[in-house]
Amino acid sequence: MLQFRPANVHGQLGFLSGSVLCTGLLLCSASTPLALSGDIAERTVAAAAPKAAPETRATIATGNEGGRYELTPERRALLNTIRYAEGTWKDGKDKGYRIMYGGGQFKDLSRHPDRVVVKRYSSAAAGAYQFLPKTWKGVARELRLKSFEPRHQDQAALHLAKRRGALGDIDQQGLTKDAMAKLAPEWASFPNRSGRSAYGQPVKSHQDLARFYSNNLQKLRGQLGA
Repeated sequence: MLQFRPANVHGQLGFLSGSVLCTGLLLCSASTPLALSGDIAERTVAAAAPKAAPETRATIATGNEGGRYELTPERRALLNTIRYAEGTWKDGKDKGYRIMYGGGQFKDLSRHPDRVVVKRYSSAAAGAYQFLPKTWKGVARELRLKSFEPRHQDQAALHLAKRRGALGDIDQQGLTKDAMAKLAPEWASFPNRSGRSAYGQPVKSHQDLARFYSNNLQKLRGQLGA
């Protein structure tokens, strides 16, 4: 986000009948002993096991997690689209929250790594939304964020979108060209109204970002049964 400096500058579930477990695959009664084969038994246990928590934050479409900004499918789709534009999407996996400029990863999420990387350009951008250290410190102070953990990165990105006047547009109309233009000064990978980066850097097209946003939003809404 923001301008970089040139490098040279810096199965079916069973039901209980009496005390005997009966599956939809077999008929039984309380008086008829039932021996499940190893395969059927394993599948029955697996089907009855509680569902695991979402593997990635990219699929969390609702809730406020104690932050200022509530998550909605539209806002999550925006966050995912920013990650896609900034090169930290990584198939939606959470490792995108640990990416530094240039593609390397850091481990400590207690704070912004604040590490300058030289790769074509020189930048200390890090995280899912490629926060520069100065930008992160400012927004973390405003929102009272105590760490660089993923949920705090999400909140900070939404705050920056709000400050640019784009969050209301997203909530009401989705990711329009006007919304992209408002985000362009914050994220160099977003196109301004003329389709160019605000900082003369590589940029995604309006069509590409709109397509990703629309497809992602559809998946998130489908996940909620909407």
